[in-house]
Amino acid sequence: MNNIILVTGATGYVGSWIVKRLLAKGYTVRITARDKSKTEKYAYLQEIANASPGKLEVFEADLLKPGSYDEAAEGSHAILHVASPFTLRFKDPVKELIDPAVNGTTNVLNAASSSTTVKKVILTSSVVAIFGDNIDMQNKNLAEFTEDNFNDTSTAHHQPYSYSKVKAERAAWKLAEAQQQWQLVVMNPAFVVGPPISANTNSESIRFMKDMVSGKLLMGAPHLELGFVDVRDVADAHITALENDHAKGRHILAARVVSMMELSGIIKSLFPGKYPLPLMKAPKFMLYLTGWAFGLTLKFISRNVGYKLAFNNSKSINALGITYTPLETTIKDMIEQMQKLKLIKA
Repeated sequence: MNNIILVTGATGYVGSWIVKRLLAKGYTVRITARDKSKTEKYAYLQEIANASPGKLEVFEADLLKPGSYDEAAEGSHAILHVASPFTLRFKDPVKELIDPAVNGTTNVLNAASSSTTVKKVILTSSVVAIFGDNIDMQNKNLAEFTEDNFNDTSTAHHQPYSYSKVKAERAAWKLAEAQQQWQLVVMNPAFVVGPPISANTNSESIRFMKDMVSGKLLMGAPHLELGFVDVRDVADAHITALENDHAKGRHILAARVVSMMELSGIIKSLFPGKYPLPLMKAPKFMLYLTGWAFGLTLKFISRNVGYKLAFNNSKSINALGITYTPLETTIKDMIEQMQKLKLIKA
């Protein structure tokens, strides 16, 4: 693999770690900004580059504008397409989540096809492209989810973020199969946690941890099982897939599944007496009455709360050689970094 790599979503929570790791390995990393003159958006990445053997190049591009990535793609040997809207706060899911995810992926992959140099595309998808609700595992008689599973229960109105990810990934596979110039490899991370590089990172992961330690869930956390993975492991998996000629297909990236109360117990053991953590598991019937205050729909509660969740991560371990960071280490590093960046009280 040659050394010029285009990374979309480079200033994001996952993207910034990928850029940091690539620069440390001496790659020339191309990133994009809608307006290059707003250097404050990516200044911290330039600082990392200045202290690294690698080099940073900045191009102007708009994810939703066809042809916008052509210039940055030409001369790049691979594209790591990390950019995608991740928000659980929206008014119009089609306009704010689904169309940007699908159209952005289409535009970036078309730029790969238009180039004369791109040989590989690594797409950041998600485990929510594999399943929509925790109940799906039971309904499909599965002991665990694998890379063979695709989310077929989410819609624009139920789990729209999950729907945006599966639609974007399916669009990527369709485009990949229609050409022979570049190879597509997909990463399907669980909920990404770990230390943010920048305080400016607008991430649901940071919001989630703020909610956990702020007392928002003090009177009770839903019995909701979630898969977690360290942001640094996700970055390393992308780079291994980039450098490994045998990497192919989808890869579930998940270190461990725990419930919200189990996660609370980990935080409590690491930072005893420090934060107003949930005191108990909230009864499901109470969530039907109060869930709206946390943005939980009745359908989400009925299909997710109280159901088991499990992932088979053996492909990522065997094919990519990942040794997952223990969740306790991930949470400790995340909270300490959030304290340092003044995102939560120290």
